Amino acid sequence: MSLVEKATKIAEEFEYSPEQVRKGVKEFLRLMNDGLQNDGRDMTMIPTYVTGVPNGTEKGVYLAVDLGGTNFRVCSVVLNGDTTFTLTQSKVAIPKDLMVSDPPSLFSFLAKQVADFVQEHHSDHFSEDPEHHLHLGFTFSFPVDQKAINKGYLIRWTKGFDIPDAIGKDVCALLQKEIDALGLPVKVAALVNDTVGTLMARSYTSPGKTGTLLGAIFGTGTNGAYVEKLDRITKMTSSSATDVGEYDTSTGEMVVNTEWGSFDNDMNVLPDSPYDRMLDQNSVNPGIQMFEKRVSGMFLGEILRNAILSMKKDAELFATSTIAEDSTLNTPWSIDTSLLSYIEADSTKDFSVTKEQLQKDLGISASTISNDEAQAVKILVHAIGKRSARLSAVPIAAIVIATGKLSPPAQVPIDGLNLKDLSLPIDIGVDGSVVEFYPGFEKFFREALRDVPEVGEKGEKRIRIGVAKDGSGVGAALIALIAKMQYSQ
Repeated sequence: MSLVEKATKIAEEFEYSPEQVRKGVKEFLRLMNDGLQNDGRDMTMIPTYVTGVPNGTEKGVYLAVDLGGTNFRVCSVVLNGDTTFTLTQSKVAIPKDLMVSDPPSLFSFLAKQVADFVQEHHSDHFSEDPEHHLHLGFTFSFPVDQKAINKGYLIRWTKGFDIPDAIGKDVCALLQKEIDALGLPVKVAALVNDTVGTLMARSYTSPGKTGTLLGAIFGTGTNGAYVEKLDRITKMTSSSATDVGEYDTSTGEMVVNTEWGSFDNDMNVLPDSPYDRMLDQNSVNPGIQMFEKRVSGMFLGEILRNAILSMKKDAELFATSTIAEDSTLNTPWSIDTSLLSYIEADSTKDFSVTKEQLQKDLGISASTISNDEAQAVKILVHAIGKRSARLSAVPIAAIVIATGKLSPPAQVPIDGLNLKDLSLPIDIGVDGSVVEFYPGFEKFFREALRDVPEVGEKGEKRIRIGVAKDGSGVGAALIALIAKMQYSQ
């Protein structure tokens, strides 16, 4: 069997058929409903206490801060009321010693950055009226138990932080306390998840007055947040619901953070291959985030590495090349998704781009790579990327179906129906390097949407996808706006 034939055979293991897409959507719908009704499920379907999305007409100045890891970002967003905004921001590294200190030390440092920023960029805002509070959205990228739009209790630290005294405390209150100590007229109005922020950022900037349904991240990781009817979130509304915080019921809606990276951890319907299994075994969280491990940028390079190593062993791929023991190819988690992007985009007859990238990223001398070897790698890359894109259609299709966006409401008589509603775009905001830069991603994603009978060609055409940048900045400021509107009701 030639190298190209062998690669084609492996590529078949990554095929994700229309039938599998349909089964995936069915299972996603089942797990969605389960998560909306019950706590403690893998797909957690977290109520965010955000009960509306902007439509682009809102105006004002809002602040956002983002504690996502080793940096702290402060920004202000001036909303112009015409779907446009102006962003000003500053970023500072968090001193290492503060990452393992105590709550007052860390949060007073964060408050001081807010004070410096406001003094520099918005001092005029308060000179007219010292009581005029600026509302702030706090993107806090650590696990929290959220109990209101501006209340969330820290579950645990990750990313090198370890401040035991903050565990179980409300992080918004910790920041507010230090802001108040500085006498700043700033209110911590909302606790923000960056996926929810993506939804908000798209909803403000998207064309037309149709609110955005869904914000989705397809980057290093993957997740989605969407607008759900309150009465479907029965774990909050049923008589047996416990430990539910206060929220605004006037819109009848709430944004739900799906945590869909953990879709089908039980592997009932997700595709599987030896290369996926090897990746999972060597990961820090075996058996968890099984959807994410087949879709997101953090994992595609490792799937490719496993497939290449298998061909090297069984089909003598790169047999004439010298590959060092400590090379990238022999180092787990060392292949970046950008390698797959470059190879997928290679349209040269002699695969020169593929050979160059293999030399640059894997340290295999381009002059020793045959055309067949380069083509074999290109076949593997195409199969892995295409499967990722087709899998990504599953949650999107399921959410569009579950929210009834494709079908007329049953209780409305056909003659009283506004037919325009059935042709309006269904707006989806996306962010992340994979969806933005991976060649052919949207094409394969849309093909899979059409494979779902409830969506079909007609429904797929209505799905409008737009990139929404900066969910943790612009999106967080917009959630502060929604929160302010909720307080004033």
